[in-house]
Amino acid sequence: MNLNIINLSKKYAGVQALSDFTLEIESGGVFGLVGPNGAGKSTLMKILATLVTPTSGSVTLNGIDIQKKPNAIRKTLGYLPQDVAVYPNLTAFEFLSYISSLKGLKSGDARRQINDLLAIFHLSEYKKRRLSEYSGGMRQRVGIACALLGDPQVIIVDEPSVGLDPEERIRLRDLLCDLAKTRIVLLSTHIISDIESTASQLAVIQKGRLVFHGTPKVFTQNTDGNMETAYLHFVHGGLPA
Repeated sequence: MNLNIINLSKKYAGVQALSDFTLEIESGGVFGLVGPNGAGKSTLMKILATLVTPTSGSVTLNGIDIQKKPNAIRKTLGYLPQDVAVYPNLTAFEFLSYISSLKGLKSGDARRQINDLLAIFHLSEYKKRRLSEYSGGMRQRVGIACALLGDPQVIIVDEPSVGLDPEERIRLRDLLCDLAKTRIVLLSTHIISDIESTASQLAVIQKGRLVFHGTPKVFTQNTDGNMETAYLHFVHGGLPA
């Protein structure tokens, strides 16, 4: 699969969130998008999820313009926003069942997928507990499960490790790496360690502009393989000669 972002720009009330942003993302490995808070990552994610309309530019999935034909990506999309919204009075199982119905899953398939995802994220024993009683990390795991319902072929996750403990982060990274073998997986974060051992391709966004695109090896070639140092150089004016 191929997701092609072409000269994308977005302005909010005079503030330029994205500027002439061009990037190509393909299946076959996790694609990491990193940048400081306010760099434009979430705006880009929302445009790719067809929740926000760009000021200019286009995005195509396998050659189909997703602004003109949003269902081209919506029917195959798993999206985790930065702020996960849940219905606190529902149990985890009820909430995931509701999301599965919105995605058009048959009841038998939905039940199987929900139970599998609850097991993956160690939530099975809490599935009948109301979400209002969940910790922030538990709600985040429910949000990730929502994104993965329906076996999506394009998975976009915005700051997915927020609230997760180290063991849960590793489990999520391993899962995303496995899914990315046959899907587009875009992982957006400002935490370098989240993508250091996960991403096969990396893009850095700064003030709404793409400042790097390539492999982690190329990204760190001038910093003796240290990704954190390379990132700091990029967001503060570029790598040293």
